[in-house]
Amino acid sequence: MNRLPPLSTLKCPQDFTTWLRALSDLAIASVHPDSLIPAHLPEPPSGRTVVIGAGKAAAAMAAALEKAWSGKYPGAEIEGLVVTRYGHGAHCQSIEVLEASHPMPDNMGEVAARRMLAAVSDLGEDDLVIALISGGGSALMTLPAAGLKLEQKQAVNRALLRSGAPIREINTVRRHLSAIKGGRLAAAAHPAPVVTYLISDVPGDEPTLIASGPTLPDNSTPKDALEILQRYDIETDDSLRRHLQNDGNAPKPDDATFARDTAVLLAKASDALEAARSAAVVAGVEVRVLGDNLEGEARTLGQEHGQLALAAQADSTVPLLILSGGETSVTVIGNGRGGRNVEYLLGLFASLAGAEGIYGLAVDTDGIDGSEDNAGAFFAPGDWARMQRQGLDPTVYLANNDAYSFFAELENLIVTGPTRTNVNDFRAILILPPTK
Repeated sequence: MNRLPPLSTLKCPQDFTTWLRALSDLAIASVHPDSLIPAHLPEPPSGRTVVIGAGKAAAAMAAALEKAWSGKYPGAEIEGLVVTRYGHGAHCQSIEVLEASHPMPDNMGEVAARRMLAAVSDLGEDDLVIALISGGGSALMTLPAAGLKLEQKQAVNRALLRSGAPIREINTVRRHLSAIKGGRLAAAAHPAPVVTYLISDVPGDEPTLIASGPTLPDNSTPKDALEILQRYDIETDDSLRRHLQNDGNAPKPDDATFARDTAVLLAKASDALEAARSAAVVAGVEVRVLGDNLEGEARTLGQEHGQLALAAQADSTVPLLILSGGETSVTVIGNGRGGRNVEYLLGLFASLAGAEGIYGLAVDTDGIDGSEDNAGAFFAPGDWARMQRQGLDPTVYLANNDAYSFFAELENLIVTGPTRTNVNDFRAILILPPTK
């Protein structure tokens, strides 16, 4: 689907909600690996071609690579393995697909990481490594640094996810507690060159932050990681502190390890937003894109966008669509169910207080918002009255970090299942002009 019905043809609230959901589907489809991989194939080497990868899109990237490779280079063998989240797998012929836990790492992620290191450890100059890296790879490819245990990494990961820290800080810590991230996987593959294909889920699209950069040089230091842990009052035991105070084995950016390596950014949040923007313009809607790298506390950003929507509606004479992407954070203070997209949306919904003519949608492009089974949620103007009839109070649900339950009560959750791509949050607010 690359077109949307003209907005002028929509007649009822359900039509506008359906239109918004179709817009998000179109945006996500624009960053799926099937349409990205074929144009970027490297030349086959004289030696072996070994594929490794990690992330929520890794299996779909592997399947797309296999198909494009066999079509362009019939007879050229390809091998390897990738790891993705449970339920996000795809069928491959010669590339093995493993599954592990996300966002909390488990032992299968450690097994996958060890096997990847082994797969590239005996390669030579005439071989080639293709790395398929997407968001989620940090948790899925978990190999503790020497002297550390998986349980220590799990504890730190859990605390960071609950702290409200932005992903760039979380991944900085992850790199320095790992035996495979921060360029260490590329170092293991040397002298074979590494071609890394990336689907970005991080604000700013810094390649070294995507899945904590297993094949890319790292400019951060162990001291940076230690300072982040201290900033968020995250407890560390003696062995972990000693490791961060003494770790210096990561390859440096000017290391010969990376001399023949290349990296290709296949997709990012701005691509999904541009696909949505273009389709909406064709459908007769004015569009304002706030940016593809918005961060901060999810509910606070939602509240700010609610005030922005109200101000925009007061001055509008034509339909307006406000789009944004990025990755917000949630500081967990309650014990409810929810992810950052539904928490953002509930903050937005509460700030609008039933304003007529404003529709909202927020989804995680990977199909899973946090650790729940939904991609996100939506609302329409009439949902405020429905909420009141059902005796729901958005402030109570926000206080308990329970936005999932709130939208479940309204039957407004969006459940897509795994999309097998990941450029993070996609948020859309449709604003109709005030009625005269």
